[in-house]
Amino acid sequence: MSSTGPFPAEPNDPYGSAQSVSIWGSTYRRPRYWLHALLFLLTLLTTTAMGSRLWLNFAANQPALSDDDFEFFERLYYHPALLTAGLPFSLTLLTILLAHEMGHYLACRYYRVDASLPYFLPAPSLIGTLGAFIRIRSPIYAKHVLFDIGIAGPIAGFLFLVPALAIGLAYSKALPGIAVEGDIQFGVPLLERVLSAVIFPNVPKADLYLHPIARAAWVGMLATALNLLPIGQLDGGHVLYSFVGGRWHRLLSRAFIGGLVILGLTFSYSWLVWALFLLIFGMRHPMIYDESRLGRGRTILGFAALVIFILCFTPAPVKIGEFLQ
Repeated sequence: MSSTGPFPAEPNDPYGSAQSVSIWGSTYRRPRYWLHALLFLLTLLTTTAMGSRLWLNFAANQPALSDDDFEFFERLYYHPALLTAGLPFSLTLLTILLAHEMGHYLACRYYRVDASLPYFLPAPSLIGTLGAFIRIRSPIYAKHVLFDIGIAGPIAGFLFLVPALAIGLAYSKALPGIAVEGDIQFGVPLLERVLSAVIFPNVPKADLYLHPIARAAWVGMLATALNLLPIGQLDGGHVLYSFVGGRWHRLLSRAFIGGLVILGLTFSYSWLVWALFLLIFGMRHPMIYDESRLGRGRTILGFAALVIFILCFTPAPVKIGEFLQ
């Protein structure tokens, strides 16, 4: 799940040349609204299809995901009305992702940084999408601008996922052993543990079956934690760079990649995939020649981002099968 990237932009628009428009003395590329709308609608379709599967399994007290999912999607093809059952999941998830990306976008507009509207990525994945991103197409010259743009997305998304998780948990149910049944098992972030302890005070975590709305919030927590990893061009990497500068950013990014490898060998092999992906594609960060400090207010926000990361992080997000994690 990507966020702001690549950063900064290359001179050419990846989707073809676009006309430019001048706003407040700054030049911006005219948005290709049709492309943004098309990708959003396709992502709405794929996430709704996945959400309908989650809802029907939830209603039938079956594990969230199982090995007969392909049979279900064939059934969905002949009975498209089943898609309506997936809207609680898809609309919740897309709202969280949209809030995250619009946080970045509006911060860019505030500082007159040329950036695209969000691009959503439909995909035949476990959640129906690979996330969303905005494309920053102009350089950033000041650390405080980099910090504000980087942190705006995670904070905006978090403000939406917390009430979504609370509402979803209120509609969830207790079912003995359901969380450890099925082919795919999901980790439990700290935020989910705290809220579920309030709403289901005497229910073991293994007995709590998340409603699709809560599952969408769970995906939002995973996306937030991934984006806040203090590595390369991720949102957390931008925040880290704003505090420590280029040299320490490079060293710490590589150290945290090593931490992902340790997590992968200890808890979940999926971290090895992320470590390899980030090592190949996400380590470079453009230099910002700005020696100024961020100040007390942004330092507090930086610690707030760390708290959000801790609340949303889980060392083993997904376990698949008996041997694979």
